[in-house]
Amino acid sequence: MKRIGLFLLTNLAILVVLSVVINVLGVGQFISGSGLNATSLLIFAAIFGMGGAFISLLMSKWIAKRSTGAQVIEQPRNQTERWLIDTVRAQAERAGIGMPEVAIFNSPSPNAFATGANRNNALVAVSAGLLQQMNANEVEAVLGHEISHVANGDMVTLSLLQGVVNTFVIFLARVVGFVVDRALQPNNQEYRGPGIGYWITSMVAEVLFGFLATLIVMAFSRYREFRADAGGAKLAGRAKMIAALQRLQQTAAPSQLPSEMAAFGITGGLGAGLQRLFMSHPPLEERIAALRSNT
Repeated sequence: MKRIGLFLLTNLAILVVLSVVINVLGVGQFISGSGLNATSLLIFAAIFGMGGAFISLLMSKWIAKRSTGAQVIEQPRNQTERWLIDTVRAQAERAGIGMPEVAIFNSPSPNAFATGANRNNALVAVSAGLLQQMNANEVEAVLGHEISHVANGDMVTLSLLQGVVNTFVIFLARVVGFVVDRALQPNNQEYRGPGIGYWITSMVAEVLFGFLATLIVMAFSRYREFRADAGGAKLAGRAKMIAALQRLQQTAAPSQLPSEMAAFGITGGLGAGLQRLFMSHPPLEERIAALRSNT
């Protein structure tokens, strides 16, 4: 319930902020009796599409800590925490990024994630289950994978892509809604603004375009996992990265990360057939095969 409440409150706050911006700019009324104002609609779509994505990015560390309960290691309390800090620091220096915050979150399933709006001010977190079920070499490889996400700027790129596709979904859905609404109006009747045809059509079109947009975003998400695996192999060693993925394969435990964080974990869900198109991560066997072929 806490996670759901946080998710709802965060999205409500984003909607309030973006609504204020829309009203200040005066682009909320893009359809009137004179027709469709494409410029106003595009600005409206960009504010909600890009704005929502980047506000979420800016809040990503805060959201991640609270939704997973991740505890940042301020002062190492034991040898494991000291080793985590030292390993992340060494990999961050090799990758040419600033030292991220390092955290541990309480989850029995082996997982890890990286997030943050800035490659020099990121967060890398590992689950208690990962530390318990993997040896030091495997954990080192997982950390290298997450550091590579940060070094590659994957969080920013994914947010930018999400913002762009959101913008086009909002824009195109309302254009289609307007066209259908005008077509439903009698020829001899003056157009007086959006009617029921507009609202129903734009909602249906937004769902359909959103479906296609998700395919694009998930395809990029799968690509960046292959790239992060290669980065982890470079930082920790290819054999260690393969061993880490094989260990994850053996556990076969579903990710227990909140839905808003699932795409940032070391593993994603399982799927077959058309379900694979909506997976944020490639199957582990494909990731292992890619590392083995990259000699």
